[in-house]
Amino acid sequence: QVHLVESGGGSVQSGGSLRLACAASEHSYSTYCMGWFRQAPGKEREGVAVIDPDGSPRYVEAVKGRFTISQDNAKTTLHLQMNNLKPEDTAMYYCAAEEVSPRRRLPCGLRVDEYDWWGQGTQVTVSS
Repeated sequence: QVHLVESGGGSVQSGGSLRLACAASEHSYSTYCMGWFRQAPGKEREGVAVIDPDGSPRYVEAVKGRFTISQDNAKTTLHLQMNNLKPEDTAMYYCAAEEVSPRRRLPCGLRVDEYDWWGQGTQVTVSS
């Protein structure tokens, strides 16, 4: 069982920053792909940033240069530093995990259907 708990969402003005956290409550995810996804009202969930077990990050084009994904050394907490936020970043942000296996090979992908484990989400609202 994989249990993910997000925190750090909130409301900010355009240009502001937020830092999201995803806590893995039971064990290290050193052999997992970890990622952040978001879903805006009326839209499908989309990948934002993912990180390979070796720490290699991957971003959707819309957030490159503004968002940074990282993990702590123990690989128990995933972060998303979001700078220069824009109103179009407004969404529910979800943490996701998937164990690397013959079925799920590296590199970690940004597709929703590549991940089996999901947190409950944290809301990010950016006003203009």
